[in-house]
Amino acid sequence: MELTNAVAVVTGANRGFGRVLAAQLLERGAAKVYATARKPETIDLPGVHPLYLDVTKPDSIAEAAAAAKDATLLINNAGISTHTHLTDGNLDTIRLEMETHYFGPLATIRTFAPLLAANGGGAILNVLSVLSWVHFPDYGAYSAAKAAAWALTNVARQELEDKKIQVSALHVGYMDTDMSDYVPPENKSDPVEIAKIALDGLAKGETEIIADEFTRNVKATLAG
Repeated sequence: MELTNAVAVVTGANRGFGRVLAAQLLERGAAKVYATARKPETIDLPGVHPLYLDVTKPDSIAEAAAAAKDATLLINNAGISTHTHLTDGNLDTIRLEMETHYFGPLATIRTFAPLLAANGGGAILNVLSVLSWVHFPDYGAYSAAKAAAWALTNVARQELEDKKIQVSALHVGYMDTDMSDYVPPENKSDPVEIAKIALDGLAKGETEIIADEFTRNVKATLAG
């Protein structure tokens, strides 16, 4: 995927990793970056086009797509982490995790893929997690949703290949953002470095981008 002159749509771009991705896309020469959020008035990054998009609301996805018909790159970054257990946690919260991390990206892909195809093809990057592969009780809902999103990524890649749409996944552990403010600093990666790795991998056409050593080790031990 050629990032220079790309027209990118980044979900959850008002803060954290999404904001960093949007900033780096501008630095790499993207023609336009639509920075989306549930509250677009909170987007303060110069040079982007703020856009309302709530991945849990299909109508807002359709409205965003109507405003970004020139898109060639979709980055599904919006996320939450509720630390909800699966066997005794609140079912509505579990559903919210699945809506945010699985059904939301599924809806954005279904909505934006025809636009990308009409614009000559492009790419989709799904921001996943090491927890797509390794699962713990305190992250039960999150892990289940990210595992589903990994499956979505792998199938969408095959379904969209003939439309000249590259579909990639980013797998990473903790990053130093407000979502992981409870994690000791030594256990977190710099989101600026992770964004660089993600966009470099996307530009090279990598389908699975593994961004840190912990995630790489987890992937290597899956067969065991």
